[in-house]
Amino acid sequence: MADTRIRVLLVDDHQVVRRGLRTFLEIQDDIEVVGEAGDGAEGVALTEELRPDVVLMDVKMPGMDGIDALRKLRELANPAKVLIVTSFTEQRTVVPALRAGASGYVYKDVDPDALAGAIRSVHAGHVLLQQEIAGALLSNDEPGGGTGRGNSLTEREREVLGLIADGRSNREIARALVLSEKTVKTHVSNILMKLDLADRTQAALWAVRHGMAG
Repeated sequence: MADTRIRVLLVDDHQVVRRGLRTFLEIQDDIEVVGEAGDGAEGVALTEELRPDVVLMDVKMPGMDGIDALRKLRELANPAKVLIVTSFTEQRTVVPALRAGASGYVYKDVDPDALAGAIRSVHAGHVLLQQEIAGALLSNDEPGGGTGRGNSLTEREREVLGLIADGRSNREIARALVLSEKTVKTHVSNILMKLDLADRTQAALWAVRHGMAG
């Protein structure tokens, strides 16, 4: 049914890339492309207007780039999940995007089925934290202070944080710990508050840095 499909916005300055993404995604029964933007500023405006579930965001664009657009969406408290789609493999590009609020990233040459899977995954609440950038995350500072802040977490909150770092959604965490989803959401909110973090992506990064990932 149309009202159960994942609503996706494409943000990329290359029309041919947007066309290719749209052509593939439109054949997916559970995904609907609701709009396209050619730069970060337009992407932010359309995300606010169309309220998509997932935004596929390029990083390098003229004017407002993808990272600045992510920061703006965070300021606006927009609930859309952002999946970075980039041709840039440098860690200095991907890591700031994750820290700015992206739920994960894929490369532009990704297998089409893998891209659809990534969209479904971030929509379900997963954080796509790939192993190849773990070293960069461990060697760079991130928001939320040092290990000392982690001492304020309860044992249950530490369990929840570890599962967030493993890419689990709230539903999966609830199932694993035999809790209600509402209780898990409360734990996640407490974790973000105690660690002074903006979202679960930053929480996952914090957990990786401090050795709490599975």
